[in-house]
Amino acid sequence: MNITSIGRSGQRAAQIARDVLSLFKLRIGTLIMVTALVGLVVTPGASLGLGQVIVLALSVLVASAAAGAFNQYVEHDEDRLMARTRRRAFVTGALPHHPAWLLLMGVLLAGAVAAAWFALNAAAAVYVFLGAFFYAVVYTVWLKRRSAWNIVVGGLAGSFAVLAGGAAADPALGPLPLLLALVLFLWTPPHFWSLAIANCADYEAAGVPMLPVVVGPARAARIVFASTAALLAASLLPLAFGAGPIYAVGAAGGGLHFLRKSWLLARNPSRATAMGSFFASLVQLSTLLVAATVDGLLR
Repeated sequence: MNITSIGRSGQRAAQIARDVLSLFKLRIGTLIMVTALVGLVVTPGASLGLGQVIVLALSVLVASAAAGAFNQYVEHDEDRLMARTRRRAFVTGALPHHPAWLLLMGVLLAGAVAAAWFALNAAAAVYVFLGAFFYAVVYTVWLKRRSAWNIVVGGLAGSFAVLAGGAAADPALGPLPLLLALVLFLWTPPHFWSLAIANCADYEAAGVPMLPVVVGPARAARIVFASTAALLAASLLPLAFGAGPIYAVGAAGGGLHFLRKSWLLARNPSRATAMGSFFASLVQLSTLLVAATVDGLLR
């Protein structure tokens, strides 16, 4: 085998590795993992060792990865109809759409839940499982093609990650992790609906009843604005239960930025304003999570 052949083999192996990793939606999984760690930080309770914190992070990440891969496995036919998803590995044939993948996903999820159970506690393990279950089964299989409110219930997947982190410190939970879970629940619809408005034609072509497809972009944009206002109000509730000024600044600053962008979307529904609202949602969540973490560590 010459150097050129070795180089090509290495490139093919690297591409296969990238295709496999792309199945697991690790960027989304990383964000969900971070919310679990923030849930841990804001919850008064037992102090976890470094090993337990690592188990919490990895169990949430791996469970989310298994659910993300399941989502791509189930939707591979629909994904080919959308510009945003037609390059996914199961669609292009870069990876075979074989039932063996389901076994791998099941093993990953079972391992993540078992690790959380033994290293943390039963409550944390249950929340790890529920996060994956709601995204993979409730959202992907049951609701996505049946209801325009699919993403509302699907948003519980992120909320369960916060509860997993909170339960790792105190299985009884308390107001702060519960309110942070509420914030994650309310954040998901305006975040995703903004993206759905920008890609409304794709969802319509794929036959997915996302809100802007069902009610039209203009009405959906108004709902995004109302949802963002509710999110901002909910994000300030932790101030009544011990969250401090650092959290207040982060929650209010990020929330007002998102509210402004969603107002611009409601006034002029377009791809540009929808993407502006979508990116503002990421800024809002990032700002809130950082502020909650710093506030929790200093408390």
